[in-house]
Amino acid sequence: MTWENINWDEIWQATQDTLTMMVFSMIFTVILGLALGVLLYLTSSRQLLYMPALYSVLSFVVNILRSVPFIILMIAVMPFTEAIVNTTIGVKGAIPPLVIGAAPFFARLVETALREVDKGVIEAAQAMGASKWDIVRRVLLRESRPGLLAAVTVTAVTLVSYTAMMGTIGAGGLGDLAIRYGYMRFQTDIMIVTVVILIVLVQLLQVLGDRLVRRISRR
Repeated sequence: MTWENINWDEIWQATQDTLTMMVFSMIFTVILGLALGVLLYLTSSRQLLYMPALYSVLSFVVNILRSVPFIILMIAVMPFTEAIVNTTIGVKGAIPPLVIGAAPFFARLVETALREVDKGVIEAAQAMGASKWDIVRRVLLRESRPGLLAAVTVTAVTLVSYTAMMGTIGAGGLGDLAIRYGYMRFQTDIMIVTVVILIVLVQLLQVLGDRLVRRISRR
């Protein structure tokens, strides 16, 4: 196999686009997903803000968004993306569908992490007169840090695969490069390079996430 089709400047630009999509979408995903996950936990059965009707609605919406394959979801939300960022292509147009696809997934992971917090710690905080906000901030979020960090890691890895799929609608990045050159023009060398970069990126994210979880767990 020859490597004559490789344009490293173009690959570097595509890598930067993928990282930009992942970082910005991850920021919004963590903000929205954390808030949604905490709300799901608090309004569920036998929790601080038990509201069965609200929990059912939130849970239903989250389940619907998680059930739709991302490649279909990113096309379905194009009108919404256009309304928010005035475009449906490029890095800018990729962020809304990435957040919509990843935030519900992250919210469920947050809810699961919060459920693992020892009930005795929560009850002790209530007995000392802590407010509900203090319990959320100083007990739930603090005690669930290893689980939350693990959730961030899993979501970041998922977003890498989502950014690759965004290439099918012209979002740029390594996925777009793989489709335009590796698939449509049968340039196997470009396909191999993009796949290797994505694998390395995923491995780095996973290793970094695992180390942070272990460090937090020891404290």
